[in-house]
Amino acid sequence: MLEMGFFRVREAKVDDLRSWMKEIEDREGEVLETFRNEGTRHERAFLLEGSDGPVLVYVMEVDDPEKARRAYADSKLPIDAEHRRVMGEVLVGGAEAEELLNISARRER
Repeated sequence: MLEMGFFRVREAKVDDLRSWMKEIEDREGEVLETFRNEGTRHERAFLLEGSDGPVLVYVMEVDDPEKARRAYADSKLPIDAEHRRVMGEVLVGGAEAEELLNISARRER
């Protein structure tokens, strides 16, 4: 399942967000361990300049979104604890997004 989140970013923290995302890429082994725990297959993050400031768009491909959220929230892995801390510092809150299209092709068995 494809999950997306939209979050407002503190203007003064954009460089911190960029640095953290780079660090995550550099710690791929730890990220893959997190993915296994969450049932996540793929994550992507985009930074947009919105009319009210920067917006982080976070896209995840997960087996079960609720299971992934619980696994992340309960995780004791250092990278997850750091991710929660950094995101708490750089994000202001959610950003509104209007969904215009949602089509999924599912193969019948």
